[in-house]
Amino acid sequence: MEQDEIQALPENVQNYIRSLENKVDSLTEELRLALLRKFGRSSEKIDPSQKELFEEETSDTEESNEDQSITVPAHKRNKAGRKPLDPNIPREDIIHDIPEEEKICGCGHKLVKVDEIITERLQVIPEQLYVERHIRYKYACRHCEGSGDEENPVFRIAPAPPSLLPGSIVTSGLLAFILVNKFCDHLPFYRQEKRFERIGVHISRQDMSNWVNKAYLVLQFLEDLFKQKIKEGPVIQMDETTVQVLNEPERPDTSKSYMWLARGGPPETPLVIYEYHETRSSQHARDFLDGYSGYLQTDGYEAYNTALKDNGDIVHVGCLAHARRKFVEAAKASKKAGSAQIAITKIKDIYRAESLLREKDLPETEFLNRRKTIVGPLLDDLKSWLDDKVVKVRPSTATGKAIAYTLGQWDKIVRYLDSPYLTPDNNAAERAIKPFVVGRKNWLFSGSPKGAKASSLFFSLIETVKANNLNPYGYLKWIFDQVAVMTDDFDKENLLPWNCDREAVMEMAFKGL
Repeated sequence: MEQDEIQALPENVQNYIRSLENKVDSLTEELRLALLRKFGRSSEKIDPSQKELFEEETSDTEESNEDQSITVPAHKRNKAGRKPLDPNIPREDIIHDIPEEEKICGCGHKLVKVDEIITERLQVIPEQLYVERHIRYKYACRHCEGSGDEENPVFRIAPAPPSLLPGSIVTSGLLAFILVNKFCDHLPFYRQEKRFERIGVHISRQDMSNWVNKAYLVLQFLEDLFKQKIKEGPVIQMDETTVQVLNEPERPDTSKSYMWLARGGPPETPLVIYEYHETRSSQHARDFLDGYSGYLQTDGYEAYNTALKDNGDIVHVGCLAHARRKFVEAAKASKKAGSAQIAITKIKDIYRAESLLREKDLPETEFLNRRKTIVGPLLDDLKSWLDDKVVKVRPSTATGKAIAYTLGQWDKIVRYLDSPYLTPDNNAAERAIKPFVVGRKNWLFSGSPKGAKASSLFFSLIETVKANNLNPYGYLKWIFDQVAVMTDDFDKENLLPWNCDREAVMEMAFKGL
């Protein structure tokens, strides 16, 4: 129906037709976005060719008159060529020399070595397993059979070597290997079982699961130590994601449970903590943050607001990346993406200014002052634009929802200007939780709550080790050896990644099993 025909209808009919058109537009946006999520790339970069798959290109007359500029940032080019091999990797020299008869010059004199040309090639040895045979000699007296030395036992034998899991075949190297395969390289136990079989060793997936659960019980003290240390930093970032856990009490196996994540601690010694819980309740965040004073940075999940209610020791900071993400979705879903594109450009300018300031490595006070001077006006400009558009863009559209979300989070978003330790977003937490999400696609579920708790600790250990630039295999093998001989008076803080023997960890990492 043409517009002039609509104008001739009664006003109530016109309003009804407009409401139907708005509803169709909203449903079309939702369908387009669903198709893009299913068939398009997951990257937040907007690919014009993706939109062509599902729609005809439409111009946005409302936004076309607005001044839009494109800034091309300066960039650095990486030097072409292969990167050098890590100097910590062991070297084996293979000498290539010419025959002795060729070392005589035509003039009769012997040639002298003047230089050497070194070419490095990387060799690999597949997993090598061997059996440690611990042989303990046993002694006894054949003459008196012990009666002449009653203060000592009849048989004397050297004590058994220390082990993290006494009575099992597990060594620190084997357990570290299994854990890195599972929690770092995302190999489920059933795949590892097949890998071991290919090299002639039978280790069942049930054995591996039992070893991990027993190791968790031995190392469980690290959970409280990590929680204590993460609260000593100025900022904690939190996030959460779903996990399926079987055999939860009074819950069907199809129920959704949650893995909560916190990243924080002193800037020079960052920590990552995973915690398994059956629900997404705000009480979990409240319990975790008990006793903490500082900044908490999260996405817009309402449970964090509830957790911080009446808590004056914690300042809640929002995430600009989540706001940008909603505008990216709007730009992909809407026929008229001009408004969303403008918002994305304005947010991009904020990130660029923040990045350039970070590169200058300024003192904290100077950095804060310059950030408020440079980034502050960019945020004010975005806020003015949002205030103007919120009354012009239908709230039911994807762009309208993105505007409403950003304005609703605005007071929290701009708080990042107040501390040099804060960034515009909590992407560091999202990067830390991503290995779990990738692993979940491979192993699908945890077999029990006990297994989920064990997974939480070992994900925490491995991600914290990676954040502190250590090799996960080397560190795990080192800490297992330390815990096996640990006494009651041992200072457990010496086991933390930043307090470990880095040289020993590096040696274990490259020595392998």
